[in-house]
Amino acid sequence: MWLEIQIFGFRALWSPYYFLFVAGLALIYYLITGPYRHKFGGGDRPSRKQQFFFYTALVLLYAVKGSPIDLLSHIMLTAHMIQMAIYYLIFPILIIKGIPKWLWEKVVYRPVIKPFIAFLSKPLISLLLFNTLFSLYHMPGIFDFAKSSQIAHTSISLVILVAAFIVWWPIMSPLKEFDKLSPLAKIFYIFANGVLITPACVLIIFADVPVYATYSQDGAWIQAMSLCVPNGVLQNITYSISGPEMFSPMTTMEDQQLGGIIMKLMQEITYGIMLGKIFFGWFNRESLRVDPIPTTSPSKY
Repeated sequence: MWLEIQIFGFRALWSPYYFLFVAGLALIYYLITGPYRHKFGGGDRPSRKQQFFFYTALVLLYAVKGSPIDLLSHIMLTAHMIQMAIYYLIFPILIIKGIPKWLWEKVVYRPVIKPFIAFLSKPLISLLLFNTLFSLYHMPGIFDFAKSSQIAHTSISLVILVAAFIVWWPIMSPLKEFDKLSPLAKIFYIFANGVLITPACVLIIFADVPVYATYSQDGAWIQAMSLCVPNGVLQNITYSISGPEMFSPMTTMEDQQLGGIIMKLMQEITYGIMLGKIFFGWFNRESLRVDPIPTTSPSKY
């Protein structure tokens, strides 16, 4: 497959402009949290752990949006679902963990942003917001529309990404004002998140026909490919390519079913890790509690 997709060229495979964008984000983070942090009213430098989280997030961002995975996401639903799982489930977690508390305070406590976050991060609203948007995006008509226009694709992706950050905020916020859920409530919150995302995966896994024109109809597929392949390159090779199946080792139905399964598995793994972290943190705190020392001696008989 690797040799076959090279037909689309270096720019489509490795997105050099997106690499510069991600590198720019890394530089901005380094400057704001490092040498110039005092100009932004900052406190301590981020810990090594925070830096690891943030830079790992950027590596994953480029991997799913700038590397060949992005190109493959327009060819195979399996690659698209891997991209979605990392972009919407893992990337926000790492960013939230990687940005120091004082910088979050500078951003979140702005007059315009704070009431917006406070409202949308209410547990029920944040759960419904993300899972509704994610499920609607994967409805065939909306999905095919998003793949037909660069503006629609970028806009929809960014809106869902914001919702992905918001859905993690009630259980991961470094700001005490927003971290109000008890450990048990956080566990139920994650369970609910897993249940609500299931219908979108079920629709894809158990459909008996290809549900997306993007991966089954040549015209729609070429339109989707134009989102990441330069027009000049695409026009020159259109005559020599027959469709997405030319680059996939699976049939359209096999790819569709595997894509749904992978999305569900990656979601379960991510949520399982978060559940384990919350549960064992709660357990350790409870186990460290000791009974208070009696203030009076017991009665003697």
